[in-house]
Amino acid sequence: MSNGKQLTELESLQLITNMIQKAKSSYHDRGTGAILWGTVVAIASSVTYLQKEYNFKLPFDIFLIVVAAIIPQIIISIKESRSKAQVKKFEDAAIDSVWLVFGITLFALTFYQNVIGTASNKLINEEGWQMVKHYTNGALPDEVIKPFPPSFYSIYLLMYALPTMVTGLAKKFLPMTIGAVITYTLFVVSCFTASKYDMLFGAFSAILCWLIPGIILRSRYLKQKNV
Repeated sequence: MSNGKQLTELESLQLITNMIQKAKSSYHDRGTGAILWGTVVAIASSVTYLQKEYNFKLPFDIFLIVVAAIIPQIIISIKESRSKAQVKKFEDAAIDSVWLVFGITLFALTFYQNVIGTASNKLINEEGWQMVKHYTNGALPDEVIKPFPPSFYSIYLLMYALPTMVTGLAKKFLPMTIGAVITYTLFVVSCFTASKYDMLFGAFSAILCWLIPGIILRSRYLKQKNV
Protein backbone atom coordinates (compact mmCIF):
# COMPACT_ATOMS: atom_id res chain seq x y z
CA MET A 1 0.00 0.00 0.00
CA SER A 2 2.87 2.35 0.91
CA ASN A 3 4.71 1.69 -2.36
CA GLY A 4 1.49 2.14 -4.30
CA LYS A 5 0.79 5.46 -2.62
CA GLN A 6 4.34 6.70 -3.26
CA LEU A 7 4.11 5.74 -6.94
CA THR A 8 0.83 7.62 -7.27
CA GLU A 9 2.37 10.75 -5.72
CA LEU A 10 5.33 10.60 -8.10
CA GLU A 11 3.04 10.19 -11.06
CA SER A 12 0.96 13.15 -9.89
CA LEU A 13 4.10 15.26 -9.48
CA GLN A 14 5.24 14.31 -12.99
CA LEU A 15 1.82 15.18 -14.41
CA ILE A 16 1.87 18.60 -12.72
CA THR A 17 5.43 19.22 -13.96
CA ASN A 18 4.43 18.40 -17.53
CA MET A 19 1.44 20.75 -17.33
CA ILE A 20 3.65 23.57 -16.04
CA GLN A 21 6.14 23.04 -18.85
CA LYS A 22 3.35 23.20 -21.41
CA ALA A 23 2.02 26.41 -19.90
CA LYS A 24 5.48 27.99 -19.64
CA SER A 25 6.20 27.92 -23.34
CA SER A 26 7.78 30.12 -25.96
CA TYR A 27 6.11 32.76 -28.12
CA HIS A 28 4.99 30.32 -30.80
CA ASP A 29 3.05 28.34 -28.15
CA ARG A 30 1.33 31.47 -26.90
CA GLY A 31 0.26 32.40 -30.43
CA THR A 32 1.67 35.94 -30.36
CA GLY A 33 4.32 35.38 -33.00
CA ALA A 34 2.00 33.40 -35.25
CA ILE A 35 -0.68 36.10 -35.13
CA LEU A 36 1.94 38.78 -35.86
CA TRP A 37 3.37 36.97 -38.89
CA GLY A 38 -0.04 35.93 -40.18
CA THR A 39 -1.34 39.49 -40.06
CA VAL A 40 1.57 41.29 -41.71
CA VAL A 41 2.12 38.69 -44.43
CA ALA A 42 -1.59 38.53 -45.28
CA ILE A 43 -1.74 42.33 -45.50
CA ALA A 44 1.43 42.63 -47.58
CA SER A 45 0.40 39.87 -49.99
CA SER A 46 -3.14 41.21 -50.43
CA VAL A 47 -1.95 44.78 -51.05
CA THR A 48 0.59 43.55 -53.60
CA TYR A 49 -2.14 41.64 -55.43
CA LEU A 50 -4.32 44.75 -55.51
CA GLN A 51 -1.42 46.79 -56.91
CA LYS A 52 -0.97 44.31 -59.73
CA GLU A 53 -4.68 43.88 -60.41
CA TYR A 54 -5.59 47.58 -60.41
CA ASN A 55 -2.28 48.93 -61.70
CA PHE A 56 -1.22 51.27 -58.92
CA LYS A 57 1.97 51.44 -56.91
CA LEU A 58 2.77 52.49 -53.35
CA PRO A 59 5.82 54.73 -52.75
CA PHE A 60 7.48 51.90 -50.81
CA ASP A 61 7.69 48.12 -50.90
CA ILE A 62 4.78 46.87 -48.77
CA PHE A 63 6.77 43.76 -47.86
CA LEU A 64 9.04 45.93 -45.75
CA ILE A 65 6.37 45.64 -43.04
CA VAL A 66 7.12 41.91 -42.96
CA VAL A 67 10.81 42.63 -42.40
CA ALA A 68 9.87 45.20 -39.76
CA ALA A 69 7.83 42.52 -37.95
CA ILE A 70 11.09 40.84 -36.94
CA ILE A 71 11.72 43.65 -34.43
CA PRO A 72 8.48 43.33 -32.42
CA GLN A 73 8.84 39.55 -32.57
CA ILE A 74 12.22 39.80 -30.85
CA ILE A 75 10.80 42.23 -28.26
CA ILE A 76 7.84 39.95 -27.58
CA SER A 77 10.12 36.95 -27.16
CA ILE A 78 12.37 38.80 -24.71
CA LYS A 79 9.44 40.10 -22.65
CA GLU A 80 7.80 36.70 -22.44
CA SER A 81 11.05 35.00 -21.48
CA ARG A 82 11.58 37.54 -18.68
CA SER A 83 7.99 37.48 -17.44
CA LYS A 84 8.53 34.13 -15.79
CA ALA A 85 11.33 31.59 -15.53
CA GLN A 86 10.80 29.14 -18.35
CA VAL A 87 11.85 25.51 -18.32
CA LYS A 88 12.68 25.14 -21.98
CA LYS A 89 12.83 21.76 -23.59
CA PHE A 90 15.20 21.02 -26.45
CA GLU A 91 12.37 21.07 -29.01
CA ASP A 92 11.33 24.57 -27.87
CA ALA A 93 14.84 25.94 -28.36
CA ALA A 94 15.09 24.20 -31.74
CA ILE A 95 11.77 25.65 -32.93
CA ASP A 96 12.80 29.13 -31.73
CA SER A 97 15.96 28.78 -33.83
CA VAL A 98 13.95 27.71 -36.87
CA TRP A 99 11.75 30.81 -36.63
CA LEU A 100 14.76 33.06 -36.11
CA VAL A 101 16.45 31.65 -39.23
CA PHE A 102 13.12 32.00 -41.08
CA GLY A 103 13.02 35.71 -40.24
CA ILE A 104 16.60 36.26 -41.34
CA THR A 105 16.07 34.33 -44.58
CA LEU A 106 12.88 36.26 -45.29
CA PHE A 107 14.82 39.49 -44.94
CA ALA A 108 17.51 38.13 -47.29
CA LEU A 109 14.91 37.13 -49.90
CA THR A 110 13.28 40.55 -49.75
CA PHE A 111 16.68 42.19 -50.15
CA TYR A 112 17.46 39.92 -53.10
CA GLN A 113 14.14 40.64 -54.79
CA ASN A 114 14.60 44.41 -54.49
CA VAL A 115 18.28 44.54 -55.43
CA ILE A 116 18.83 41.87 -58.08
CA GLY A 117 16.95 43.70 -60.84
CA THR A 118 18.96 46.93 -60.56
CA ALA A 119 22.26 45.12 -60.06
CA SER A 120 21.67 42.81 -63.05
CA ASN A 121 20.56 45.72 -65.23
CA LYS A 122 23.80 47.55 -64.47
CA LEU A 123 25.87 44.50 -65.34
CA ILE A 124 24.14 43.80 -68.67
CA ASN A 125 24.34 47.49 -69.64
CA GLU A 126 28.08 47.35 -69.05
CA GLU A 127 28.19 44.39 -71.45
CA GLY A 128 26.30 46.41 -74.05
CA TRP A 129 22.94 44.65 -74.25
CA GLN A 130 19.47 45.03 -72.69
CA MET A 131 16.25 43.12 -72.07
CA VAL A 132 13.28 43.98 -74.26
CA LYS A 133 9.63 42.96 -74.04
CA HIS A 134 8.53 42.02 -77.55
CA TYR A 135 4.85 41.46 -78.37
CA THR A 136 4.62 38.64 -80.91
CA ASN A 137 1.25 39.88 -82.21
CA GLY A 138 2.62 43.37 -82.79
CA ALA A 139 -0.12 44.94 -80.66
CA LEU A 140 2.35 47.17 -78.82
CA PRO A 141 5.85 48.43 -79.58
CA ASP A 142 8.87 46.82 -77.98
CA GLU A 143 9.57 47.94 -74.42
CA VAL A 144 12.87 47.98 -72.56
CA ILE A 145 12.54 46.21 -69.20
CA LYS A 146 14.76 45.56 -66.20
CA PRO A 147 15.73 42.01 -65.23
CA PHE A 148 13.50 40.41 -62.61
CA PRO A 149 13.18 36.99 -60.94
CA PRO A 150 10.10 35.33 -62.51
CA SER A 151 7.42 33.86 -60.19
CA PHE A 152 9.62 34.71 -57.21
CA TYR A 153 6.74 34.59 -54.74
CA SER A 154 6.64 30.83 -55.15
CA ILE A 155 9.88 30.78 -53.14
CA TYR A 156 8.15 32.76 -50.41
CA LEU A 157 5.41 30.13 -50.24
CA LEU A 158 8.06 27.47 -49.63
CA MET A 159 9.53 29.64 -46.88
CA TYR A 160 6.12 30.09 -45.25
CA ALA A 161 5.52 26.34 -45.16
CA LEU A 162 8.92 25.36 -43.73
CA PRO A 163 8.82 26.73 -40.13
CA THR A 164 5.09 26.04 -39.95
CA MET A 165 5.55 22.36 -40.79
CA VAL A 166 8.44 22.03 -38.32
CA THR A 167 6.39 23.63 -35.52
CA GLY A 168 3.25 21.65 -36.34
CA LEU A 169 5.07 18.30 -36.36
CA ALA A 170 7.27 19.00 -33.33
CA LYS A 171 4.37 20.30 -31.24
CA LYS A 172 1.85 17.85 -32.72
CA PHE A 173 -0.33 20.88 -33.53
CA LEU A 174 -2.60 19.80 -36.38
CA PRO A 175 -3.81 23.26 -37.55
CA MET A 176 -0.24 24.32 -38.41
CA THR A 177 0.55 21.01 -40.08
CA ILE A 178 -2.55 21.26 -42.25
CA GLY A 179 -1.74 24.89 -43.11
CA ALA A 180 1.78 23.89 -44.17
CA VAL A 181 0.51 21.03 -46.36
CA ILE A 182 -1.95 23.37 -48.10
CA THR A 183 0.83 25.93 -48.59
CA TYR A 184 3.09 23.33 -50.22
CA THR A 185 0.18 22.51 -52.54
CA LEU A 186 -0.27 26.19 -53.36
CA PHE A 187 3.45 26.39 -54.16
CA VAL A 188 2.98 23.75 -56.87
CA VAL A 189 -0.07 25.58 -58.24
CA SER A 190 1.79 28.92 -58.19
CA CYS A 191 4.35 27.58 -60.64
CA PHE A 192 1.63 27.52 -63.31
CA THR A 193 -0.24 30.77 -62.57
CA ALA A 194 0.32 34.46 -63.12
CA SER A 195 2.41 36.12 -60.42
CA LYS A 196 -0.46 38.32 -59.23
CA TYR A 197 -2.39 35.24 -58.15
CA ASP A 198 0.65 34.01 -56.24
CA MET A 199 0.09 36.97 -53.95
CA LEU A 200 -3.40 35.74 -53.15
CA PHE A 201 -1.94 32.32 -52.42
CA GLY A 202 0.50 34.01 -50.05
CA ALA A 203 -2.26 35.81 -48.17
CA PHE A 204 -4.28 32.60 -47.96
CA SER A 205 -1.23 30.68 -46.71
CA ALA A 206 -0.46 33.29 -44.05
CA ILE A 207 -3.99 33.03 -42.71
CA LEU A 208 -3.96 29.22 -42.69
CA CYS A 209 -0.40 28.74 -41.44
CA TRP A 210 -0.19 31.45 -38.79
CA LEU A 211 -3.19 33.67 -38.18
CA ILE A 212 -5.81 30.98 -37.49
CA PRO A 213 -3.41 28.66 -35.59
CA GLY A 214 -2.11 31.69 -33.68
CA ILE A 215 -5.62 32.65 -32.57
CA ILE A 216 -6.21 29.06 -31.44
CA LEU A 217 -2.91 28.98 -29.53
CA ARG A 218 -3.59 32.37 -27.96
CA SER A 219 -7.02 31.24 -26.82
CA ARG A 220 -5.58 28.09 -25.26
CA TYR A 221 -2.80 30.02 -23.54
CA LEU A 222 -5.19 32.57 -22.03
CA LYS A 223 -7.43 29.77 -20.73
CA GLN A 224 -4.43 28.06 -19.13
CA LYS A 225 -3.29 31.35 -17.65
CA ASN A 226 -6.70 32.06 -16.12
CA VAL A 227 -6.85 28.58 -14.63
